[in-house]
Amino acid sequence: MSEWHSSGPCDALSVTRLTARHGSSRQVTEYPGSADAGRSGSDPWERQDVMTLRWLITGCSSGLGLALARAAADAGHRVLATARRPSALDPLAAAHPARVVAARLDVRDADQCAAAVRLAVDGFGGLDVLVNNAGCGLFGTVEETSDEELRDQLEALVVGPWRLARLVLPLMRAQGSGHILNVSSIAGRTGFPGLAGYITAKHALEGLTQALATEAAPFGIRVTALEPGPFTTSFGAKAAETRARIPAYEEITRQTREGVQGLADDPSLGRPAEFAELVLRVVAAPPADTPVRIPVGGPAHATIAAVEDAARQELRQARALSTT
Repeated sequence: MSEWHSSGPCDALSVTRLTARHGSSRQVTEYPGSADAGRSGSDPWERQDVMTLRWLITGCSSGLGLALARAAADAGHRVLATARRPSALDPLAAAHPARVVAARLDVRDADQCAAAVRLAVDGFGGLDVLVNNAGCGLFGTVEETSDEELRDQLEALVVGPWRLARLVLPLMRAQGSGHILNVSSIAGRTGFPGLAGYITAKHALEGLTQALATEAAPFGIRVTALEPGPFTTSFGAKAAETRARIPAYEEITRQTREGVQGLADDPSLGRPAEFAELVLRVVAAPPADTPVRIPVGGPAHATIAAVEDAARQELRQARALSTT
């Protein structure tokens, strides 16, 4: 199984905290949140130390996204954190008033995506890191999944990240730097029964990441697919069900369903804070040390190693068929 970060879709863009100091030219050399927070460093729109990065993270209401937004703010970065319910981000914004701005965003809505990028650019003066983390799950087989349900999965998990990448690329090309991270899954490397729409979308997200990585590298822009294994989150509890249910598939999909629905209650799984720590290391690493696809967590490495072994065996079988 994989961690299936889900913040869910949202409606209109709204700003939980916004201060209009876009034109401030004062240089703040201490990270806000220190002893001086609440004085010169209490405004997230103020220019910060040159080492501070400007982040836009989607899907921050819980799980991996919330942990990452918190970790980035703790590290001194400025973060535009988005979620379907911005009120869920009130504690985060209150804990980091000098670093975090919270907004509501449905990544399936083109106008809201454009508004979110404008908000970050107008406030921060640019963007250094985009993390496409927002997502949602759908229990259902290929036969059970309708066109509408499939389309919704693709809009949330592929079209939304594509749209946001397209919006930030001109900014990053002009800067000559930037990092786009797409939160994929081990489901983007393999397949199992019962989450057909989700798995299809994650495979497409991996293709987007690989294509964009080749296109963006000449401009100094890194592109990374993060592939989490199982993490303790509420993904399974939030995943929707297809309207159609075919009894013939019940036993075939039982293991997948039970495994995903049990993520939140399994103490042996990785914690979202561990995912966030890795992402910060990836962003801070030299470009030459950053692979395009990065499994996250020990189980993810083991699963993908097994997938690669199976792929080599499949290739040997295919070669034998094609040469006889």
